[in-house]
Amino acid sequence: MTDSASQALHQARIPIYPRSVKGRFRMLKWGILTLAYSVYFLLPWLRWERNAGPDQAVLFDIANRKFYLFDLVVHAQDLFWLTGLLLIAALLLFFVTGIAGRVFCGYFCFQTLWTDLYLLIERLVQGDRVARIRLDKSPWNANKLVRKLATHLLWLAVAFWTGLTFTLYWDNAPQLIVRFFNGSAPFAAYATTLFLTATTYVMAGLAREQVCTYMCPYARFQSVMFDADTRIVAYDVQRGEGAAGRHKVTRDLKSLEQRREQGVGECIDCGYCVQVCPTGIDIRNGLQVQCITCALCIDACDTIMDKLGWGQGLIRYTSEKEARGEKSRIWKPKTIGYGLFLLASAAALVWSVSNQSPVELSVVQVRQPLFVRLSDGRIQNSYDLHIENKTDEPLKMVVMLRGLAGAELDTGKLSSIQVGPQRSLRVRARVRWDSGHKHKGSRSFEFNLVPQTRQEIGMISAPATFYMPGSEN
Repeated sequence: MTDSASQALHQARIPIYPRSVKGRFRMLKWGILTLAYSVYFLLPWLRWERNAGPDQAVLFDIANRKFYLFDLVVHAQDLFWLTGLLLIAALLLFFVTGIAGRVFCGYFCFQTLWTDLYLLIERLVQGDRVARIRLDKSPWNANKLVRKLATHLLWLAVAFWTGLTFTLYWDNAPQLIVRFFNGSAPFAAYATTLFLTATTYVMAGLAREQVCTYMCPYARFQSVMFDADTRIVAYDVQRGEGAAGRHKVTRDLKSLEQRREQGVGECIDCGYCVQVCPTGIDIRNGLQVQCITCALCIDACDTIMDKLGWGQGLIRYTSEKEARGEKSRIWKPKTIGYGLFLLASAAALVWSVSNQSPVELSVVQVRQPLFVRLSDGRIQNSYDLHIENKTDEPLKMVVMLRGLAGAELDTGKLSSIQVGPQRSLRVRARVRWDSGHKHKGSRSFEFNLVPQTRQEIGMISAPATFYMPGSEN
């Protein structure tokens, strides 16, 4: 067998044992993690009083095709708002990345948040970096078995609670959790919980940095959004390397004066910045695709610099221009363009949500048959009226016609239409009209809904077309 044939098709994973660190960025990350977890895990249990609908603050009711978000109720026909929300998220990502790099990955990404928690569990059970390395290298015994088993059981517990919490957003949480554990919940609840339990456990517990390095597409196209003004986590090469490179602290290289006399940089090559990195890179090698801009290496380096009394900032947030001693610009055509589009999209979405109609009317022509000639010579067209009451009160309305003088409207035995709160109603309407042979083909007109209660809503109109003989051609 040739050497090339015997080579592995992929590189084996090198285990990474991130070390704990204290500092302002680590505290910021803990704060964001606490807020994110509090919102995610507690929100399904928050009650919200409504005149109509469930009393859960956030609930995605697929069966009734409604999403409840506090006082906002999103109906099926309003899902174009989701498109607007996704557009805003994309523009925000581009805008922030152009200014501050991958801060989303380092502070807000679900993978980062859950991996941080899993690392905390691992650290609490198995110890910090050195203890975990020693434990993995040691032979299997009772101590190793208990610690490993406890770690994975806690990981699975967090993964299960993550999956179950997601499921609780899709039904009444207090009722669903009881049904879940007594075996009467829908199959979809068990399937969703099991799937998210497995993916959370694998991604945050086993794959970890491989998700960021190999699976996340953002790491691949981020360079398109970077430029010389983008602020990234960077190592000050000139200060850290000097003329003779970095060097550990020795008796002859203990003070800044001694190091400068011999041309040695301020980096003492302690490796702390590498040890705290969750993706295992050395930031001193420059910007790398694996860097998620978590800034833990800044905390690590600042800790060492503070102990030495040499001043912080050897590793810091900076831009390529600042590193060269030039002035960095944030507001330039690219960022201004992203910002303006972002503001416009957000304003359009807010306007659309705040100005949604309390009642919606849609008309569908019954096309089989398109029209019927009655015995008295009149032409009859049939329509399906779909009325959606988006208010939290029942509405009484009357259907009227506009644009067909002398036409007769027949809605069966319904003299008026009653639609319950947050409910929809489908009404079959027949329109009979004698055009007196003055009109052939088709004629446009309107259906009008006139509220009898809550008259401040005003009249709601929907266009329709009346077809007559000769319109088939």
